[in-house]
Amino acid sequence: MIVKYGGNAMKSLELRRAVAGEIAALRAGVSVVVVHGGGPVIERELAARGIASEFRQGLRVTTPEAMDVVEMALCQLNKQLSQDVGLAVGLMGRDSALLVAEVLDPALGRVGRVTGVNAALLRTLLGAGITPVVGCVAVGPDGGALNVNADTAAGAVAGALGDGIVFLTDVAGVYRAYPDPASLAPHLTRAEAEEGIHAGWIAGGMVPKVRAALDALDAGAPFAVIASGMQAGVLAAAVRGEAGTRVTP
Repeated sequence: MIVKYGGNAMKSLELRRAVAGEIAALRAGVSVVVVHGGGPVIERELAARGIASEFRQGLRVTTPEAMDVVEMALCQLNKQLSQDVGLAVGLMGRDSALLVAEVLDPALGRVGRVTGVNAALLRTLLGAGITPVVGCVAVGPDGGALNVNADTAAGAVAGALGDGIVFLTDVAGVYRAYPDPASLAPHLTRAEAEEGIHAGWIAGGMVPKVRAALDALDAGAPFAVIASGMQAGVLAAAVRGEAGTRVTP
């Protein structure tokens, strides 16, 4: 199972540790790989250094100066999450070329798109009973670091391993009539998800989340779940199909 842990879902230290405990408990039944972002942590560290943040189409414009800060912030968070989960090892994409990427758009600076995953390394760690915790920094063609979107990085890992993925975020799932809780969709096929985006009832910040789920299916994941990481107990329920929105081919 791949668990993508979003930056907005880990703002509270208490909640972060509660979710880490759920990830550890999940290992009793399945092997787990954690892939994480860290937007709020990155924002804090950039602001502390007087580096302005700019986004285009939801992606952070990453200058070489900003890339150094992004990598530093994610490395620190990566080790904290690994410690919280326990029996885990924190990795960044530059470790043993775990995540290989190409430059997505020169206008965005050092922003990458994942083109390769060292699945053998992940399988070796999982076989030893160790949980890989992966930060979303990849190695680029020049050997330097590239900032990659955590959702798409997690989807690439899920596809490379052929495993299902749970995207933990700050919403309970996909709503057909947001924010009516009764309209939460427990299951969407690929066609239904595409129709929802086209029709507009999947909109705003949910669009990239659903796109990441569809990309994970394209890469080879058998299913993807979008669920809330803001409440304890959701992860196990999402794996059982009792929480969030499950997207299938």
